[in-house]
Amino acid sequence: MAALSPYYNHNKRVLEDARVGDKIQFRRKIYSHWGIYLGDEDVIHLSGDENDGLSDDFRPEHLFSICGQVFNKANVCIENFWKVVGSDLAYINNCDDKWCALTPEKIVKRAKEKLGVVGYNIIFSNCEHFANWCRYGQCKSDQADKFLTGVAVVGGTALAVGAVYALAKFAGREKSKNQKELPQ
Repeated sequence: MAALSPYYNHNKRVLEDARVGDKIQFRRKIYSHWGIYLGDEDVIHLSGDENDGLSDDFRPEHLFSICGQVFNKANVCIENFWKVVGSDLAYINNCDDKWCALTPEKIVKRAKEKLGVVGYNIIFSNCEHFANWCRYGQCKSDQADKFLTGVAVVGGTALAVGAVYALAKFAGREKSKNQKELPQ
C-alpha cells in the first residue's frame, strides 16, 4: 500500500534518515500528526483508533473528535511507519531541539512508559504534546497554541467589530434624537 502513495520515495528517504528518538511529523490535510521514531520502521504515537488522522475521511465532526469518534482518551501505540504515514508526507522534525533533546534511550523509555490508554485533549494533551514530552520533557503543541491564538484573534476582532457597530448605532440614534429636538 505504501508504494501506491505519490510520496513513497520521499517517505522512504525520511525513513532511511530517521534516528531513534527523532520526532516524525506526518502532514495531514488540515493538521500534522506527530510520533517518535523507535527504529526498525516503528513509530510510537498517540492515536485515536486504527487511523490517527483525518486525511482520508474528513467530516465536520472530526474537528471535535479523533478519527470521527468523540472521546477524551486515546492510545499510545507502536505502529509501523508505513501504516502511520498512509498516503501523506512525513518529515523528521526536531525543530524544538532548542529545548535540549533527551538521549534516544531516555526518549524511547519515556514513550514506552505511556503505552496504552491515556487522557486526550486536542488543546492540552494531543499527539504533538506527547512527542514533545517524550523528546524534551516539554508538554507543548505549536498547533494547539496557534489554534488558541487564532481563536483569540477572531474572538477579539468580533468583539471589536461588535463594539464599533454598537457605538455607531448608538451615535446614530443620538444624532437622530438631537435632530428631532432642534427647532426648525
